[in-house]
Amino acid sequence: MTTPVDERLERLYAIGGGAGANRPGFSEAEEEALDLAAAWMEDAGLAVSRDGVGNVVGRLAGDEPALTEVWTGSHLDSVPEGGKFDGALGVVAGLEAVGRLGRRPRTLGVVVFRAEETGCHGSRAFVASGGPLPGAYVEAHVEQGSRLAAAGAPVGVVSGIAGYLRRTVTFDGVAGHAGTTPMAERDDALVKAAEFVLRARVAAGDDAVATVGQVEVEPGAVNVIPGRVTVSLDLRAPDGERLDALARELGVAPVPRNDPIPMDAGVRAAVAEQLAQRGIAAGELVSWAGHDAGVLAAAGVPSGMLFVRSLAGGASHTPEEYSSPEDVDLAVEVLAGALARLSARGS
Repeated sequence: MTTPVDERLERLYAIGGGAGANRPGFSEAEEEALDLAAAWMEDAGLAVSRDGVGNVVGRLAGDEPALTEVWTGSHLDSVPEGGKFDGALGVVAGLEAVGRLGRRPRTLGVVVFRAEETGCHGSRAFVASGGPLPGAYVEAHVEQGSRLAAAGAPVGVVSGIAGYLRRTVTFDGVAGHAGTTPMAERDDALVKAAEFVLRARVAAGDDAVATVGQVEVEPGAVNVIPGRVTVSLDLRAPDGERLDALARELGVAPVPRNDPIPMDAGVRAAVAEQLAQRGIAAGELVSWAGHDAGVLAAAGVPSGMLFVRSLAGGASHTPEEYSSPEDVDLAVEVLAGALARLSARGS
C-alpha cells in the first residue's frame, strides 16, 4: 500500500543525502525541505507565508475569518542520520488531512516550524514574536516508544509532555597510582559516580526516567585512579511532584526545570472521539520527548498531539524508524476528524 503521504515522506527523506534523514536546522537541506512543503501547500490551494525565522504556514481560508484559526503541522529538520517519520510525518499528514477536509468555518493552517531538534527554535521564535496565535493546534507524530505496539493500538492520544531537569554532578576522590595503591585504600571518584548511575536507574522506577549521558574523568590517564568525575544527569517525569521527588532522592536541586506540560482537554477529547468511533482503545500516553506542541501549549494555545504506532520497537532519531502506511493513513483520518470538530463554528 503506497499513499500520497508515504510518497511525500520518501521525497523528504531523500533530501540531504547520506544514511537516514540529514536535514539539520537552518541548513540548505532543511531549506530545500521547506521549499518543497511550501510548493505542496500552494498546489493544494493554500495561501503560503513565511515569517522572519523561516517558519512556513499554509492557510485555507475559512468561511468566517474573524474566528480563531486551527493549525496542524510539525517540523522538517532532523538529527544527523535521523528517521523518515520524526517531524516530517506531522507536516505531510497535516497537509493531507486539511486537503481531505476542504473549506471550514474556521481557517485551517498547516505549519512547518524550523529547527525543532535544536530546542524548538522556530516555535519559540513564533511565540516570542507576538504573532497571531491559533485557537487550537494538533500535531501528529510517530511514537518514540513502543507502548502503542504493546497495546495493539495504531494511534493514541497524548496527555501531556513530561517535565525535565538537567544537572551536572561532581564526585571527588583521591588520585593515585593504579598499580601501587591497594584496593582497600582507594578513594576512587569513578566508583562513586558508577554507584550514582545505578542509584539513578533504580530511583526512576517505572514512572520516570533518569539518564547519565556524559562522563568526564580526571585526570583521565589509564594508570591513574580517578580523582574527580563529573557526570550529566537528565531526569524526566510526567508530573511535577514525581520530578521533585526524584531530584530530591538523587540529591540534586529540583529547580530550575522545565515543567510538565498538559495537553488541552478539548483537543484531547477531539482526538479521543475519533479513536472511539473507530473502536481504538489506546488510552492516553505521556510524551517523554519535547515537541513544538509543548511550546505552543506553554504559551496558552490549546494544543494536543496524537501518536502513530512505531513498528520498529520505538526506535527514534534513527533510520530504523517505521510506521506502516496503514497506520499512517488511519492517523490522517483521525487527525482530519479532530480538525473538523475543532474548526466548526461553535468550537
